[in-house]
Amino acid sequence: MSYSPKLSSGFTFSKNRSTFISPQSGMCSFCTQDCTGTCEIAQAAVLGAQTVYPTTTGTNQIASEKDYPIDFSHFNINGRVFGALGAKETQEEANIFNVNLERTYGTFNPVKIAMPVILPALIKLNWQDYFAGAAMAGVTCVIGEHGRNNDPNLRVENGKVTDYPLLEKALDCFRKYDRGYGQIVLQSNVDDDLMGVPKIAIEKYGVTAIEIKFGQAAKGTQPVIRVKNIEAALKRQRLGDVVIPDPCDPVVQKAYEDRVCPNFYTYSRLPLWNERSLITHITALRDLGAKNIYFKMAGYDRKDIERVLRIACEAKVDMVTFDGAGGGSGYSPSKMMNEWSLPTVCLEDAVVRICDQLRAEKFCPPAIIMTGGFASEDQVFKGLAYGDGHVLGIGLCRASMAAAMTGKTIGDQIKNKNVPERFKPYGSTIEEIFCDLPDLRALYGTVANEFSTGAIGVFSYLNKIAFGLKHFAALNRKFNLDLLDKTDLIPLTSEARALMANEWFLPIEK
Repeated sequence: MSYSPKLSSGFTFSKNRSTFISPQSGMCSFCTQDCTGTCEIAQAAVLGAQTVYPTTTGTNQIASEKDYPIDFSHFNINGRVFGALGAKETQEEANIFNVNLERTYGTFNPVKIAMPVILPALIKLNWQDYFAGAAMAGVTCVIGEHGRNNDPNLRVENGKVTDYPLLEKALDCFRKYDRGYGQIVLQSNVDDDLMGVPKIAIEKYGVTAIEIKFGQAAKGTQPVIRVKNIEAALKRQRLGDVVIPDPCDPVVQKAYEDRVCPNFYTYSRLPLWNERSLITHITALRDLGAKNIYFKMAGYDRKDIERVLRIACEAKVDMVTFDGAGGGSGYSPSKMMNEWSLPTVCLEDAVVRICDQLRAEKFCPPAIIMTGGFASEDQVFKGLAYGDGHVLGIGLCRASMAAAMTGKTIGDQIKNKNVPERFKPYGSTIEEIFCDLPDLRALYGTVANEFSTGAIGVFSYLNKIAFGLKHFAALNRKFNLDLLDKTDLIPLTSEARALMANEWFLPIEK
């Protein structure tokens, strides 16, 4: 059998014409010259290098379509019937409403979150409600890299950003609803650093936390984007992007005039940190006023994972988010999203074992977040339990953005007197249909009735995750999430048992 998708994908709206597929290649087993061109090969024959990347970005999200041979579905959740840990053993206190979901992290500046969840980096689609909903739910959220490229009012002088209005708007989305939980973080990649984004973010806009990005499971290398003409290429170059070929080169300009110039591409620089340069960079950020430092790391080679964690320990980084294969939201290569990186549960296994080793060596690992394909409360619980006390929370990115988008769309339909059929039994107004509005009013007062329904959607979705977590924790008679561990999981398959027994990562013979 093959775990990889066929040469058809929601990434590109491509499809195989035949129902008979060659498992190894993903091609139709019977390929004919009469085909009008529906599969990925046909698209590549016309669109070329562009088809390495999804052609359906913009108002959409993208995720892996690969059926990985192991994931959290290979585990069931355990249950217990005696005792109560983390609460008094009385029927009045040992109930789901007394499960403590709050967590605190941070080396120099403690940050409290209302539940063990963060919203990882995004700055696309309905980011306004994504950040607002995070504040309402009391969780940390992250503004994505390259946000400056989305700002039509960005100002750059002498190669440095001097005005970044979009950043202020993103920060305000969270700050407006900040209730003392969570933090809004700015992710910064190499290009952002070179353009002086962290400096202006901290000094001009009051950013208190920076996330340094190594990679994500959807995007192990940085994106390449085709630029239509030399004018656009010159503009991107002025804004700090690498453009290949160089549109300022007279030879390239002459080739463009003669209509023999190859495509222009912008390319985001790869991070090339080492221990010394990274710690120097972190020190500089703290000297500027950053109170918290985060890392974003993907499922790279396990030696790289350990190296990043050791640097995080030495630099006293507050949090590292590990992103496993199966997730994805951004502008990422299609095959990369399917075919690279450790699946999330395997990545978590590696991270947890490295953290065990670091603690044995008397190091203090940072707060660990796992993300990559999580969407429901059972998955979140399993991710926390598998963390064996090392994993502080789970990142819910695509799912939270889906809540932001659908919450807004459904709210607009209700306002326009076009209530979707499935919600008509609940009423005809936003106040009647959005069932968790009373919980928001309890936090903010009746002004919550006027909140954006996209943000209400994020809050409600996360409220559902929290409520479900409480049920699973109480099922295991654990009323504080610090008590969760692998004994709360039941491996269902040989792959799951091998992973838990540290037999999955077999040494490779050379």
